[in-house]
Amino acid sequence: MNRINRLSPRLANQIAAGEVVERPASVLKEMLENSLDAGARRIDIEVEQGGKKLLRVRDDGGGIHKDDLALALSRHATSKIARLEDLEAIGSLGFRGEALASIGSVSRLELSSRTADGGETGWTVRAEGQQMEASLKPCQHGVGATVEMRDLFFNTPARKKFLKTERTEFTRLDEVFKRVALSRFDVQFGLRHNQRTVHDLRPAATETDQRRRIGLVCGPGFLENSVPIEQRAAGLLLRGWISLPAFSRSQADLQYFYVNGRVVRDKIVSHAIRQAYHDVLYHGRHPAYVLFLELDPKTVDVNVHPTKHEVRFRDSRLVHDFLFRSLHRELGDIKPEARREEAPQEAPASLPEQPALPLRDAWQVREAPGAYRSDPADSPRSPDEFAEQYARLFGGGEETPPLGYAIAQLHGVYILAQNKDGLIIVDMHAAHERITYERMKQALEQERLRRQSLLVPLPLAVSAAEADCAETHRESLLALGLELERVAGEAIVVRQVPALLKDADIEQLVRDVLSDLIEFGASDRLQSRQNELLSTMACHGSVRANHRLGIHEMNALLRDMEATERSGQCNHGRPTWVWQSMADLDKLFLRGR
Repeated sequence: MNRINRLSPRLANQIAAGEVVERPASVLKEMLENSLDAGARRIDIEVEQGGKKLLRVRDDGGGIHKDDLALALSRHATSKIARLEDLEAIGSLGFRGEALASIGSVSRLELSSRTADGGETGWTVRAEGQQMEASLKPCQHGVGATVEMRDLFFNTPARKKFLKTERTEFTRLDEVFKRVALSRFDVQFGLRHNQRTVHDLRPAATETDQRRRIGLVCGPGFLENSVPIEQRAAGLLLRGWISLPAFSRSQADLQYFYVNGRVVRDKIVSHAIRQAYHDVLYHGRHPAYVLFLELDPKTVDVNVHPTKHEVRFRDSRLVHDFLFRSLHRELGDIKPEARREEAPQEAPASLPEQPALPLRDAWQVREAPGAYRSDPADSPRSPDEFAEQYARLFGGGEETPPLGYAIAQLHGVYILAQNKDGLIIVDMHAAHERITYERMKQALEQERLRRQSLLVPLPLAVSAAEADCAETHRESLLALGLELERVAGEAIVVRQVPALLKDADIEQLVRDVLSDLIEFGASDRLQSRQNELLSTMACHGSVRANHRLGIHEMNALLRDMEATERSGQCNHGRPTWVWQSMADLDKLFLRGR
């Protein structure tokens, strides 16, 4: 083997650049983080050829002192931390002090700046690949800093060959821009590519302005199909916007999650969000969201990876449960009104005509064999009680309910209803399936989970880590109906299982649960399996297609939908109803032209 030699500064920087500089997009990320850390309130970005030829970022932040410019291009030089203790509560986006040095080692880099107390003259320092000696020259510059990178990888042809087409590189660079622009609504951002303005985002101080920026960055579809969220608990704050389940994506390409203002991709976070959407999202689809989690910096470690995309939470179980419960609660609270808040306010539509049948006769129709029934606990017990309930719910109020009043049934499959803003079309079976499913879950929860003792306890050979996990989480698993007992260093015995799952593959279920607990600190396997069974039962217990409903039965179904959590989707994630505004209908028939 060769003798041990100290690497040259140039080679060391180029090796370090491989961790930080992958493509123009990663360069932009580092530049933007430095600008924000410097207190910038306006950042302008100029790009040519997808960033391969030119990437220039100018800001109006505090700037860099003349005597520090050359030092800024050297490795491990930073103003953001000074002691080891500073790493325990990092509040800045960048802190490693190696980004500019890494960028300069694989490009032609120019750094210009002026501070408020540095006089009227700015100063420029340059570094060019192998020539790491920096030369300082005066320049005209406002307060702030400009970083200009040209000819990325000009001195490392092997890495340059891995760059994609101009269009692909700019798409990735644009995505970085969007992530950062969503993290700071108080900052003005501009982006130009090949002398063409792509983004011009003004500061967004009000909620209306913030929603406008959300629409510009994420698209009007997300804006129209999302609801705001704000939840606090245990020193954690979650705020932002989450998509309605009906607005799902084929890819996880519209998901922005920030921890203390830093965009991250974390498996704990992703698992909690997937779990929250599990019961309302169609198989294989992904939710969309822009979420901000704020917590004590001392409880999260951002110094996990050079790109700083990953974080490590001190109490990952707390964070996971908080995210899941917050989102699960918010999704459950989404009622039909949320889908109509952007509806045009036109003249109120007239209510449908009163029932042709007397109310006492309507009672007989509603109670006919095979007819749709409301919750038995709420069902009227006599014709007089039904008449009173119908008048109160369907005909006695001045305000039209969100899902309106039924006017017809189409081919025994869809309910057509009229509300004050337009037409509601309801998938009868899908809606009743969700209502039945939610009631069965509530009943199961209220009666507490029933456990089934195995006639012959099931022994399982597991790893030491799995056995430790089973022992540590014994009480939590017991609360879910699963009793596991450790009998050896690498062996456990299954003694009880949830009664609903007595016929399931117990061994595989236990192994999956333990795997989740080890990786995420939580598991939804038991609940998911139970819910799958309840969903199947609800499906078979719901009204079927071609089942004729009377007007009163249809209205009863609409009212139950308005009172049921997650009623916008069936158990399989499909929509249960759609809405067409009068304006939409007018467009179909070219009215007003």
